[in-house]
Amino acid sequence: MSSSIKVAAQRMNRKLSEERDSQRASLLANEAVDFFNVGDKVQASRKLREAAALGHANPDVQAAFLTIHNDQLTSPLLDLVRRYALYHNNSAGDEAVKYLKGPEAATAAPVARECIQILLECRQSTMSDAQDFIVAELARQSPAVREYLATELQASTTSFFDNVYERGDDAANCLRSIVLDDKLWPTEDVRLRVEDDLFQLFLAKLMETGHDHDGRALKGIALLLIADTQRLHTFVDEEALEAIMGSLDLRLPADVRGQATLVLSKYFEAAESTGREYLAKYVRSHIERRKGDDLVLAFSGSAHLFPVIPQLVAQLFLTDGFLASTMPLLDRKFSSPIVHDAFLNLLNAACMDGACRAAIAQYCASWLSEKVSNGTGKQPSVAATVLAKLRTSGLGVKIGNQRADKADDDVSELVDLFKNSLAVVEEGKTVSDSIEGLAYTSLKSEVKESLAKDRKFLKALLDTLDEHHDSPEVVVGGLSIISNLTQYSPNLSEEQKKISQLKAYANAKKPVEPSLLENEDHVRARCSAVVEAGAVASLTRLNRGRSPATAQLSDKILLSLSKNPKDRGKLAQQGAVKLLVLHAQRNLKAEGTAQQNTDAAHALARVLISLNPAHIFPGGSTPDITDAVPPLVALLKSPSGEVLSDQARDLLPVFESLLALTNLASAPNPSAASFITKSAWDEVEDLLLGNNELIRRAACELICNLTVIPTGAEKFADGTKRAAQRLHILVAMADVEDLPTRRAAGGALAMLTEQYATVISAILDLKRAPEILLELCQDEDTGVVHRGLVVVRNMVCCDEEDAQNKNLALRAREAFKKKDELDKLKNALKKIKEPELFGIGVQALKVLVEK
Repeated sequence: MSSSIKVAAQRMNRKLSEERDSQRASLLANEAVDFFNVGDKVQASRKLREAAALGHANPDVQAAFLTIHNDQLTSPLLDLVRRYALYHNNSAGDEAVKYLKGPEAATAAPVARECIQILLECRQSTMSDAQDFIVAELARQSPAVREYLATELQASTTSFFDNVYERGDDAANCLRSIVLDDKLWPTEDVRLRVEDDLFQLFLAKLMETGHDHDGRALKGIALLLIADTQRLHTFVDEEALEAIMGSLDLRLPADVRGQATLVLSKYFEAAESTGREYLAKYVRSHIERRKGDDLVLAFSGSAHLFPVIPQLVAQLFLTDGFLASTMPLLDRKFSSPIVHDAFLNLLNAACMDGACRAAIAQYCASWLSEKVSNGTGKQPSVAATVLAKLRTSGLGVKIGNQRADKADDDVSELVDLFKNSLAVVEEGKTVSDSIEGLAYTSLKSEVKESLAKDRKFLKALLDTLDEHHDSPEVVVGGLSIISNLTQYSPNLSEEQKKISQLKAYANAKKPVEPSLLENEDHVRARCSAVVEAGAVASLTRLNRGRSPATAQLSDKILLSLSKNPKDRGKLAQQGAVKLLVLHAQRNLKAEGTAQQNTDAAHALARVLISLNPAHIFPGGSTPDITDAVPPLVALLKSPSGEVLSDQARDLLPVFESLLALTNLASAPNPSAASFITKSAWDEVEDLLLGNNELIRRAACELICNLTVIPTGAEKFADGTKRAAQRLHILVAMADVEDLPTRRAAGGALAMLTEQYATVISAILDLKRAPEILLELCQDEDTGVVHRGLVVVRNMVCCDEEDAQNKNLALRAREAFKKKDELDKLKNALKKIKEPELFGIGVQALKVLVEK
């Protein structure tokens, strides 16, 4: 038969087939209308779907659709899904997605089950990606859809899984949610059977090709394994583990490798000896084959698992002969850069183990040096990062032609390489390698100093962080560099220094003297350089998400930057206060979950000490001035929850918090002072009785500022026994050796005695009160003298405007006339040169003499 006759025959057969399909479609369409007319809507919809599958453009099918659609009150969603699934109208699918995302989605419940049936009865290949979202969203919103999915999974797990799996990540993931919802299943045994089947089906999908390029199967495996680790991990046999390990291949997308790492971390957590056996066999068998792809798989898998199971992978890494035999093999046999890339990643990960670092220094130093000088792509920066880790740990290695006749810990040339790579990112290189290398090298004092003085580098670093704000490894690494530059050395007590020396001697090491580059002046200068570079504005932008690691590093940096009072104004200008209030509030909510992080609150306290509250918290702005109070109050409490504790405690945050609260209490808006009085009074009062002079002083100054407002003054003036006790303490504070404390106590007494007769009465009940107050009048400090004179004047002249206080005034005058107090007041006036103070004293003396 000639070819032309064959073609004609094929056309004829195709035409006859199309005619048969069209006739069959017309017949099914008519049956659909008949079922609809007798009220059987389910059969009508099923027949219509079958007809549309044979010929959606058939006139009878179109007419049947219009008949059923126009005569039936349907929801807009059902109409969209029908047009999308049955008639391949992709724009209708997009509209259905918008519908389910909008407020109208709540009205979809009555038709949700019919919609999901229509979608799942149509072939996945005939529809766009919109089906993935529609299936998953219907399952999320509708209990009826979830019940339907559970029923179908129970009836035919494998076929139904294949149907849903091919529609997309979200659709496949909703199966996992269904099988874990115990309310949808008749018994727990049925649910567990389907869960087992579903887990094995995900594994089978992964093993079909050995790689899961879109991560869909791995995601399902991970989510199920996390939910039921102890039971499901037993389904991961040696073949399945090989498929999962293959998903750690350096050549696969990062999100796929991340899912595989999550799966394996849960697996090894439960598998114990079986998992260790499988892994060892996998790594060794691939390395023994000495083929490029096998080595890439072994190196990539080991590199990813080092942080997950470090002891086991380190044991494999340190196997006798591994490094000794691998290095010549790399140099001689493999020119493909991917093998070298995978091995470099393994060395980089292995540096987390001390024994592995020593082995790398012994066997790989020359090779790493060669890669720094002549590597391709990102190899130079990764190799340099490995060398940096070795050198910062004190291991002597050489680079290029340098001799290693000493513990070669000079990293200057590595720093230059990282800086250059950061400034100019070439194709094939990533900034994360340079960032990681700088994070390690900047632990060294001389590197900190050189980086901080390099304005061009600081700008490049901040620009890099802004540009890669969505890359966690770049952000955390970059913030680690800034943290290293700005970190102050801890202030050790003499006892702590002795303990450190004893530990060094116990380890047969000479105590290391701290570098001069780590003294306070050098660190302060580095902090100022970071502030000048605009780092705080970058921190504000980087913290728009909710990454705990980013927030913690940012708070640590800001705590260091805020130590220098000269930089606090710039910190506030660049947005530090708003960021610190937000972080401090978040940390307060997390109180009780391990040890609370107080860096944000402490940094906030430092900034608020030096600046005008009215400028930082203008009216109507966010945050409000009262938002800053709770974190500062929290600093007053010890970690154990008690204000006073016998345990050793860093009192600097307490002291600086008291100073900040004192500044806030002086704001024109009294809301801050009122809130402090309400929320912090008990803590401040207890600190006033502490043993530390500076803490007592700061507490007394805060109380002085709080007595300006009625709620604060009432603590001393409400006539109760407790108020009298507080006045007794305040008078005692006016008699201490510390000048600022006397000044603050005198100021509080001056304000209280000016307005409250109950205060004067309570003071007169104290035996030594007149003596102490007259001693204030004779103080060497003019400010204290002023306050003492005002208190005496207020007490002896309290009847001038209020006739009811005559008896009280008589008591006061009698008290100040005893024991030669008049002579003390006269002697005090002789020393006063200021007219205002002299006038106040004369006013009091005149009353005492005349009356």
